[in-house]
Amino acid sequence: MSIQTKLSGIIFGSVVLILALNQTLNLYATRDNLRQSSESNMKMVAMQIAVSVEQSRYSSNYVESQIARNLRMAAGLISDELDRDIKNIENEELKNLAAKLEISNISLLVKTKDDIVVAKSSDPKELGLSTKEWGFWYTAFLDLFQGRTVSVAQGQKMDNFWSGPFEYSSSNPEFIEKWGYYYDGRSNYIIDPYIRSTSVTDYVKVMSPDEIVKQTKGVNPSILEVTGFNPDTFGSVTMKDDGSDDVNTKLRNRPIKYGTYIYGNVDQDKLAIADALNRGKPVTIDTVIHGKRVLKSFIPVIQPDIGSYVLSVVMDYSVISSVIKEQLLNNISISLLLLVAFLLGSHVLAGFIIRPIQEILNKVNNVARGEFEPPLEVRSRDELGLLALRINAMTHNLMQHTNRLRQTLEENRAVKEHLESVINGTSDAIHTMDMDGRIVSINRAFEELYGWSGAEVIGKAPYLIPAPALQQEEDRLNELKQGRAVPPLETVRLKRGGAVVEVSVSTSVIRDEEGNPLSFIHVSRDMTERNRMEELLRRSEKLTTVGQLAAGVAHEIRNPLTTLRGFLQLQQEKKLLIPLHIDLMLSELERINLIVSEFLILAKPQAVHFQQKDLRYILSDVISLLDSQAHLCGVQFESKMSEHPASVHCEENQLKQVFINIFKNAIEAMPAGGTILIEQYNDPDSVVIVITDEGEGISGEVLPKLGEPFFTNKETGTGLGLMISQRIIQAHKGSLEIKSEVGRGTEITIKIPFSGEAAPQESIL
Repeated sequence: MSIQTKLSGIIFGSVVLILALNQTLNLYATRDNLRQSSESNMKMVAMQIAVSVEQSRYSSNYVESQIARNLRMAAGLISDELDRDIKNIENEELKNLAAKLEISNISLLVKTKDDIVVAKSSDPKELGLSTKEWGFWYTAFLDLFQGRTVSVAQGQKMDNFWSGPFEYSSSNPEFIEKWGYYYDGRSNYIIDPYIRSTSVTDYVKVMSPDEIVKQTKGVNPSILEVTGFNPDTFGSVTMKDDGSDDVNTKLRNRPIKYGTYIYGNVDQDKLAIADALNRGKPVTIDTVIHGKRVLKSFIPVIQPDIGSYVLSVVMDYSVISSVIKEQLLNNISISLLLLVAFLLGSHVLAGFIIRPIQEILNKVNNVARGEFEPPLEVRSRDELGLLALRINAMTHNLMQHTNRLRQTLEENRAVKEHLESVINGTSDAIHTMDMDGRIVSINRAFEELYGWSGAEVIGKAPYLIPAPALQQEEDRLNELKQGRAVPPLETVRLKRGGAVVEVSVSTSVIRDEEGNPLSFIHVSRDMTERNRMEELLRRSEKLTTVGQLAAGVAHEIRNPLTTLRGFLQLQQEKKLLIPLHIDLMLSELERINLIVSEFLILAKPQAVHFQQKDLRYILSDVISLLDSQAHLCGVQFESKMSEHPASVHCEENQLKQVFINIFKNAIEAMPAGGTILIEQYNDPDSVVIVITDEGEGISGEVLPKLGEPFFTNKETGTGLGLMISQRIIQAHKGSLEIKSEVGRGTEITIKIPFSGEAAPQESIL
């Protein structure tokens, strides 16, 4: 893509961004304005409905007052016609009297112990009705019975008479009734005349707020629903989701005072109603109900005389959406026309701006091809002119550096060819690996030793290291990363076909300028032939040793055999068994058995299982084992162990055999008793054990011969114990050194390589 296209695109994109931001801000501003306008409209509609309802209530109160006066007059006539004792009155008499006075029904209420009930009535459904649950009406009955002025605020009050508001009938909820209660103290009952007719019901429904709501919705199509909430009972446990309530069914206590409740969410609306009443001002929420997005406004209506309630107006949000959509389409159409004009203009402007840049680009392309002449022509002193000057200077410097680089490249090529010839000519296999274990480079000796070609392993991680040696190799690489030197390692590696080859591996790390490791160089030397020669030497040495041992065994066994033969010949001649001779012969046979057993221990191969152990615990076990025997001989052990771990790679039973031999020799060297001092400490590379006794010591002439087979200064010894101990320590790649002086005791120093790993924890006794 050319700079002209990019520049025109930047200009065009900037204009698009500005227009998009402007349209977004306008969109949000329009939406907020429309929403505020809708909220104001909903509030105005709610206030109009509230005023209309209030006016309707005044008209209804007037009608109720006139009907109440008629009922008061009828109640007086009924009082004059009926007997003062309710026991003397029959229901049929009440029915005839109601027809005569042209009222619907007459009921007579009496006071019981804890209630006021209907005792007589022209309507059988009224008989037995309790008024205790009628709330403020029950309070009005009590006031009448006790001759007090009725304290209930609602209804019409006259002398000895009180009439409640229009309300649904308790015995026949399909009708709305108007009733009154008369008591003048001359009888033992309350007279309840009431009017129940379809005309009353129709009048209440016509004058009810529902009709006003219906007319309001008719002239405002955007209003989906108007609902008058009773805050006292709305959301009660008995209310259903549609706002109906089987318990609160009266006009005064039903949850929905008027209107419908279709677009409702009980929990959400209950919180909004409480919030509107607490704040004393409208609360509007934006929600989705029945898949339709709507605005719901909750307006508190304050009426001190009859109580406050909340009026909800639900408006379809599509009214706002349609206006926003129409405005958005108009704005987009205008913006598209402006964008086309800006696109053409930006393309022309960009072409004019980048003309000098094009010349600079052509010059840079020539320099990239190695053409440094001629220099750029500078026509101005602005930023582009200064750039042309710097490019000319850069071109001159590049020409000089290029010439020097060509010369250096030739020299480097010669050095590289020499190094490659040296690396490929060496007999050691060399390969470089990155930090992820992938091979970066190899030499010819690597291909010959391992059987992999460069194309097969470069960039890959071939299976060179056997599974048992993986952890050891990982530890060596970690030590190299941490800057520690790692000596060459004799180990095994795998060839391409899976065959094992014995090698000596030397590894070093390559680091960057900041000291971070980049890769590892491994130099592998084939040790197969050398190990084979060493094995031959070891076998030869073993044969020599076996020959020496065989000669010693033959010499040592010959003497006891001579003794046995002499005694046997003597007993054969005398034909007599002498007990003393038998004991001597058994002793000589026991000595032969001891010599042969120790010879077999030395010559017989044993299974060896090396493990990670703490040498302090092995010493403690041996001391505990021999402690009782030492006490019998008057010898005490004194140990000084290091507090730090003394972890070695060893065969535990073999080391115990070494320490048992040394401790028994020390005990036998002190017939008069004494102390054996055991000291253990760690030096940087090994664990050191120093064992010192207080025995008679060993002379300088005898000391060099210790460890030779069958050389001993003990009457019952074979000379093989110390030799076996030395072989065991050598197998552990350690050393055993003996220092002694006649009359001052003997000191034995054992060193075993320190493994550097923590051994399993045990207790030191």
